[in-house]
Amino acid sequence: MASTSGRAISSDFPFVKRKVRVLGSEMAYVDVGQTRSAVAIFLHGNPTSSYLWRNIIPYAAGKTRCIAPDLIGFGDSDKISDLAYRTSDHQRYPDAFLEAVLPTEKVILVLHDWGSALGLDWARRNEKRVVGLALMEFLPPTESWAEFKYGFRNTFQQFRDPILGRKLLIDQNLFIEQVLQSGIARRLSEQEMKEYRRPFVNPESREPLYRFPNELPIEGQPAETWEMAQKYMEWLFGSDVPKLVFTATPGTFISEDRAKSLLGKLKNAESVHLGKGLHFLQEDHPHLIGQRLANWLPLRRNALL
Repeated sequence: MASTSGRAISSDFPFVKRKVRVLGSEMAYVDVGQTRSAVAIFLHGNPTSSYLWRNIIPYAAGKTRCIAPDLIGFGDSDKISDLAYRTSDHQRYPDAFLEAVLPTEKVILVLHDWGSALGLDWARRNEKRVVGLALMEFLPPTESWAEFKYGFRNTFQQFRDPILGRKLLIDQNLFIEQVLQSGIARRLSEQEMKEYRRPFVNPESREPLYRFPNELPIEGQPAETWEMAQKYMEWLFGSDVPKLVFTATPGTFISEDRAKSLLGKLKNAESVHLGKGLHFLQEDHPHLIGQRLANWLPLRRNALL
């Protein structure tokens, strides 16, 4: 399968996942490469898993140790039937995961979608351990629904309807069957779709897919997530930690106009424009992301550690 740049994108997952028990449940994760001062932590969002990083990690693993967990309820991590999967529920798990797997190490956070919200909130509370941030299609709070294109706005407002949203996301599995592909410029192969479907074959496993769209911080709601996003963005704008920001045209959460505005407020930031892309940039431009990330990592580690 070719990327938008013409280079082949592998559907294979060339890693063996480990598991660690945290908060009474198991989280699955990839752990490859050798530590060289700092560890790169890859955090995915909805509805993906560490599979999203499969073509990117090999580039970074040549430079340092790379760890990519599956968020709780996603990938091969446990599904918890009595967990509401609110943002505050989710946050406890990467906190406990990092405490178990990397209790003291310096880290470089590579963040996407909800992984960015969880990762940036962790960074705000553990800033002395963070030596680099790589961001793509991350989640700043959105002041108005009008900032989104109509199709996106209409779809996600339906997801936030308490009755229709559950029908679409749990009964019909719409996030996997439609939203995922709509956020990628190329067509996913059947093998890739099979892997993304695999954790959510049963409707009872899809609560996380429903909950995350309802947690997006838009127009002040939900209040808990909105407050969290305000805090981590205030920290992000004030931080001198080196940042690498990947953007694309037209983007989804990070449109070209929004990217320009955000980059104007970030300190010590570099940007990489990937070309055509929507939300799941790792599925369209993994080689460019991997190369630029790998080239950026040693400079930032050596400068700060």
